[in-house]
Amino acid sequence: MTTTLKRPDGEGSVQVHQDPSVNIAEGALVIAVYGKGGIGKSTTSSNLSAAFSKLGKRVLQIGCDPKHDSTFTLTKQMVPTVIDILEGVDFHTEELRPEDFVFDGFNGVQCVESGGPPAGTGCGGYVTGQTVKLLKEHHLLEDTDVVIFDVLGDVVCGGFAAPLQHANYCLIVTANDFDSIFAMNRIIAAIQAKAKNYKVRLGGVVANRSRDTDQIDRFNERVGMKTMAHFPDLDAIRRSRLKKCTIFEMESTPEVEAVQNEYLRLAGSMLESVKPLEAEPLKDREIFDLLGFD
Repeated sequence: MTTTLKRPDGEGSVQVHQDPSVNIAEGALVIAVYGKGGIGKSTTSSNLSAAFSKLGKRVLQIGCDPKHDSTFTLTKQMVPTVIDILEGVDFHTEELRPEDFVFDGFNGVQCVESGGPPAGTGCGGYVTGQTVKLLKEHHLLEDTDVVIFDVLGDVVCGGFAAPLQHANYCLIVTANDFDSIFAMNRIIAAIQAKAKNYKVRLGGVVANRSRDTDQIDRFNERVGMKTMAHFPDLDAIRRSRLKKCTIFEMESTPEVEAVQNEYLRLAGSMLESVKPLEAEPLKDREIFDLLGFD
């Protein structure tokens, strides 16, 4: 797909535009996972990566958070970040080998942590762009079926909106509460702005850490979103994180198997039946009026 930047991403926006030559190769399913800070994006991303691998797909997960903890349940460690490794060779990328920044994870999932600049000193979008460029230079995207970007918090500035310039679909992780849904609404607005010039589209909602979904359902019906998967606030998911492993490595119980099956169903849906959503974000006051009990 050829894209020409003829207009800005949004009214008054100042975005980080990547070099078109470093776009991820056609053929791979590229998913960006967003949501409110602390909502469980890394747990969701890692378990979804594991599920894709269980379906026989070659998976690459890219953590886009300076605290670089996206992939530790896959690798069992906090792996070095791309930005730290680049600093170590004075940003001479020709000195790097793939094994310097790509690490093997559970069931063959390839793991990369972009990292980020020190607080207040740089742009996270630049770091994400450099990571994709490095992966392209080493031909590491040519044999990949699925790429998952796990993105910092609910920040929708140019820097951390950068993964949207590479993604096919965005999944938004949310809980059944006002703050999470408020953040989701802002993310929807950012994605719709990016969709003017890029191929990214809304894939749907992952309801996380919530027994009920009534508020999510109300919001979805109003704006045109769809819940793709639901993960209640289960102790098995919490314990898997503490054990530094994916849900697929936990001792089998009915609860664990139910979570595993939901992740496998979500992965299968993203591969076979996901349909782009055309949602319309609400004004802040409209969300306030919409949610809650009468």
